[in-house]
Amino acid sequence: MNVEERGTTVAVALAAMRLPLIVAPMTAVSGPELVKASVRAGVMGSFPTGNCTSVGELDDWLSEIAAVVPNEDGWGKVAPVAVNLIIRGNRRLEAEIELIGRHRVPIVITSVGSPAAVVAPLHELGVSVFADVASMRHATKALEEGADGLILLSAGAGGHTGWANPFAFVRAVRAEYSGPVVMAGGISDGIALRAAQALGCDLGYMGTAFIATQESSASAEYKHLLLTATLDDVELTMAANGVAASTIKGKRASAGHSVSGVTDVLPV
Repeated sequence: MNVEERGTTVAVALAAMRLPLIVAPMTAVSGPELVKASVRAGVMGSFPTGNCTSVGELDDWLSEIAAVVPNEDGWGKVAPVAVNLIIRGNRRLEAEIELIGRHRVPIVITSVGSPAAVVAPLHELGVSVFADVASMRHATKALEEGADGLILLSAGAGGHTGWANPFAFVRAVRAEYSGPVVMAGGISDGIALRAAQALGCDLGYMGTAFIATQESSASAEYKHLLLTATLDDVELTMAANGVAASTIKGKRASAGHSVSGVTDVLPV
């Protein structure tokens, strides 16, 4: 599939969304229930393949998600699904890519490592690749490697995070790149999402708020922790894989600066 065809695929997927929003893929939080509820609500659902204990379970999850139908409120088409491939240390990449193609997943989000090894095989399957990046250098490299879009990990993103101010990061990228851009970090409501659009982003990435939803796989204790935490409780730490991460102080529970906007456990 050529660049123009992949671009059309992305445009069709985004046109099915009620809001320009991706529910971020979150370790131990994003599962079939959260993804299905997200796409029914008209926003892009996603999950990391690492949340599946085996390739067989990944196959089961994708089959379950593919069975989703539009909800009864008549919101139109179901929003798209994105699968998150963690690159570094992933021994199942080849098998996971085969399943992604078989289930016709339209978008893959790569993280924790260069997308170079997966771009070509995913493009052959007609899958568009959005790459997590936390610096201008990584953004440039991802585009050189063939990424179809960029997810800008800015300061305050929950879990794996970046260090750059989102205002500066987005504008620096937009000065050099006109393709799809997603802002991650600090988005907890429609006002923040609109601000991201004003900066020049096509989509926003929201994770922390969706941890505290009825459909997430997070424990009740984790959800309650987010309700009582504020921005001041979030600290920058180092995850076990050596990547910078935002967590609740003393809890090692992932959360972003937007945690102050989480006030209740709600349905998606």
